[in-house]
Amino acid sequence: MKIAILNDTHCGVRGASDIFLENAAKFYSETFFPYCKEHNIKKVIHLGDYYDNRNHINFKALYHNRKNFLEPLRDAGIYMDIIPGNHDTYYKNTNTPNSLKELLGFFINNVNIIEEPKTMHYGPLRVGLVPWINQENHDRTMTYIRQCKVDILAGHFEIEGLKMMRGQLCDHGLSQNIFSRFDQVLSGHFHHKNELHNIHYLGSQLEFTWVDSGDAKYFHVLETETGKIEAIRNPHTLFAKVIYDDHKYDYDRIPSFEGRFVKVVVINNDDKKVYENFIDRLQNQKLLDLTIAENYSDIIIHPDSDSPYIGEDTSTLMGNYVDEVETELDKERLKNDLNDIYIEAQTLELQ
Repeated sequence: MKIAILNDTHCGVRGASDIFLENAAKFYSETFFPYCKEHNIKKVIHLGDYYDNRNHINFKALYHNRKNFLEPLRDAGIYMDIIPGNHDTYYKNTNTPNSLKELLGFFINNVNIIEEPKTMHYGPLRVGLVPWINQENHDRTMTYIRQCKVDILAGHFEIEGLKMMRGQLCDHGLSQNIFSRFDQVLSGHFHHKNELHNIHYLGSQLEFTWVDSGDAKYFHVLETETGKIEAIRNPHTLFAKVIYDDHKYDYDRIPSFEGRFVKVVVINNDDKKVYENFIDRLQNQKLLDLTIAENYSDIIIHPDSDSPYIGEDTSTLMGNYVDEVETELDKERLKNDLNDIYIEAQTLELQ
């Protein structure tokens, strides 16, 4: 039996922007549900952060999610087990109330909301599902994690030493040692797909900010007979970065960036006529937005590459710059602080 795993779908993200709602709908209609149909998948596990805003939900987002996810899920005869993530809970110190319980009631026949740690049996596989850990449920959740007998532990965890995003390790949260006795630990919460030893952060399925630019997104499929996890790429992207360096590349041909946010990072543009023609051709495409970033010539921002359309993400760029600066400051702390500011800025951009 195959089970699809989703997490961090963040319905209503970016103020329920139509752009991000339509991008989610495209993922569901063109990638996720066709795959489920082709492979006869009738079960979904969602590892939290189904909704985005812990305090309120936009009715447009609710309608859009119902029409593009919940109704197709029901019509396909697919059942979903779901746990609350931190974005699904109203208070920070308890998981009650949560938006899942309040808003998914209409689909209660095929949506199973799991609010306490629970061992689920999927064929021969035992999977421990663990909701977001907070002050109110911490002790009993830790007891469950210490005592449960499962093949896979899955939850919405915050674990130190794993990557919150490319270039930024989480320096707080639960110790990795807590999870050492499990063969596999799967988690939502961090949007960058990464793993360390037995712990696997699955990453978000969708792009939400410039932080996600160039960061491949996947949903996952669990084979219950073997316990193996397969990553299925989401081909739909919203953000694209272009390195403009006429010392290294020519720009006779430009790929289509229609329907995407594009950021041009200018390193060298000695031939102004060629550069202006390049920008004009970009602007003639049906872009969501075009941003031009200049004065980066003192930063090494791309490896040896044959293409200007594959650049390093901004977080890595900032990290490289910090590494090159001579300073007595704690560079790792400085990089984390810069990333925190950058993440906060992304929530304001494009609003």
